[in-house]
Amino acid sequence: MIEISTKIHDQYSIELKVGFVTRKQQRMNDFSLAMWMFVPRSLDITRTTYPKEMFYQDVKSNIRLITPTFLLREIVDGPAVPLQNIREAFGAMASSPTKANIGEYEYHIKMFASIVKSAMRDEILHIATNRIEPDTNALCEGFIENAERILDEYGKLRSIINVPTVETGVMQMYLRGDEFLGDVAGKHLLDLIAWLEAKDMKDLSRKASALYSKIGNHKKNMSYPELREDDPGQNRLYLHRFSVLKKYIESVLYLRASKKRDGVLVEQIYLSIAAGIAMIVATGLSALFRKQFGSMALLLFIAMVVSYMLKDRIKDLMRYYFAHKVGSKYFDNKAKIIHKDVELGWLKEGVDVLSLSKVPSDVLSVRNSSHLTELEDDMNPERVILYRKSVHIDRTKLQGDTDYAFLGINDILRLNVQNFTKKMDDPIVPMKTLSSDGVVSTVLCKREYYMNLVLQYSYDDVIEYKRFRIALSRDGIQSIEEISQ
Repeated sequence: MIEISTKIHDQYSIELKVGFVTRKQQRMNDFSLAMWMFVPRSLDITRTTYPKEMFYQDVKSNIRLITPTFLLREIVDGPAVPLQNIREAFGAMASSPTKANIGEYEYHIKMFASIVKSAMRDEILHIATNRIEPDTNALCEGFIENAERILDEYGKLRSIINVPTVETGVMQMYLRGDEFLGDVAGKHLLDLIAWLEAKDMKDLSRKASALYSKIGNHKKNMSYPELREDDPGQNRLYLHRFSVLKKYIESVLYLRASKKRDGVLVEQIYLSIAAGIAMIVATGLSALFRKQFGSMALLLFIAMVVSYMLKDRIKDLMRYYFAHKVGSKYFDNKAKIIHKDVELGWLKEGVDVLSLSKVPSDVLSVRNSSHLTELEDDMNPERVILYRKSVHIDRTKLQGDTDYAFLGINDILRLNVQNFTKKMDDPIVPMKTLSSDGVVSTVLCKREYYMNLVLQYSYDDVIEYKRFRIALSRDGIQSIEEISQ
C-alpha cells in the first residue's frame, strides 16, 4: 500500500510524504510512483531552462522508517511495549554500562520519544476532526491524562540511571529525551487549549493549562530553554535547540540512501558499440578510397579526414540515442536503503521534461477532470515534468531483530519552487472598476499561477491516482488543494 499526503512546508517548498507500507504476508515488496507536474507554459520550464541537475537541486528527499503506531494510552498502560522496552534498557545499562548497552539505552530513548510525538500528533488531529459530539469531553480528558502519565513515567526512569555507574554524558541522553517530550507535549497542549477556548469548553481548557504550567515548572527546575515573550535572543536559542533536538531524536528512524547514477554499465556498453560502429565506418571508407584511387596522397588524405569526421558524428548520434531513447528506460539515480548496516532494499529515481503528447491518456484524464476556467480545455498551456520513483523493500530485513514492528518506510520529498517563480509577473495587480455609486475605483487583485500535480502510484498491480492543484505567485506558495476524482 502507498499512503500520500502533502502540505506547504514553507513559503517556497511543498512537502510530499509518501508512505510505502509493506504487506505482512509478502517478503519482497515493490512500489512505483510517478509524479506528473503540469506547469503553466508561461513559466518557461523546458529541458534547456530547467535541466535534470536543477530539478535535483530543488528536491530534498529524506528516507525514514514509519514510526511504530501506538495509541497514547498504550504507551505506558500495563504491559505497554514502549515503557517496558525503555525500562529494561535503562536497567541493563545502569547495571553494566558497556558500549552495547549504552547504544540500546540511547536507541530506546529516541524510539520512546518518537512514538510519543507521533501518538500526540495523531490524537490531537483526531480530536479536531471528531464529529461525534458526545465523545469530545472524553477524548480531550483522555489526551490530558495520558500525556501527564507519559511524562510522569518517563520522569521516574531517572531514578534507575542516577547511579555512580552512569557517566554525565550518558545521563545527558536521558535529559535530551526529557526536554524533547516536554516541548512536544507543550506544543500540542497549546493547540488543544486554543481549540477548547474556541469551543468555550472552559473546564477542559483549565485542565490542559494546568498540565502546561506543570511542564513549564519542570523545565525551569531542569534549566531547559523556554520561550519568552520579550526575549528575542532566548527565543532564537530555543528554536535552534528544539530543531537540533528533533533531529537527534528522529535520527533513530532515518535511513541511509546514498545515491549514484543508474544504468552506467549499460551506457558504457552502448557507447562502446557506438565507437565500434564509428571505427568500422571510418576504416571502411579509408579502405574503399585506397582501393578506388590507389595511393594518391591528396585524395587519400581527404578520405581519411571525411571518415574521421563521420566517425565522430556517428558516436555523437549514438550518445544522443542512449540519452533520449534507451536512457528513458532507466533511472537517473539509484540507492541502497540501509539501516544499522543492514540493506533493507533499494530505490531508483528519474526525471524528465516531456511534451503533452507523451503523457498517457489516463493521466491526462485525471488532469482534465476539473478546470478553474473552461479556457484551459482549449489552450492547455502547460509543460510536463515527470518524476519517477521505484522502491523495493525486503520486509524480513525491515523487521530484523527489533522490538518494534515497522510497517514500511516514509519518503519525505520537499520541492522548492523558487525556480518556477522567476518569470512570474507581479503578485498584486491593480484593476479599475466602476462602483455602484458610479465612481471609478481601483481593486487590488492577486495574480496566481496554477501547477497541477497528478500522482500515479501502484502496488500489487493496483494503480491509483491523486491530483493536487497548487497556487503559486512570485511571493511563493499560496495554497495546495486536493482535487477529488
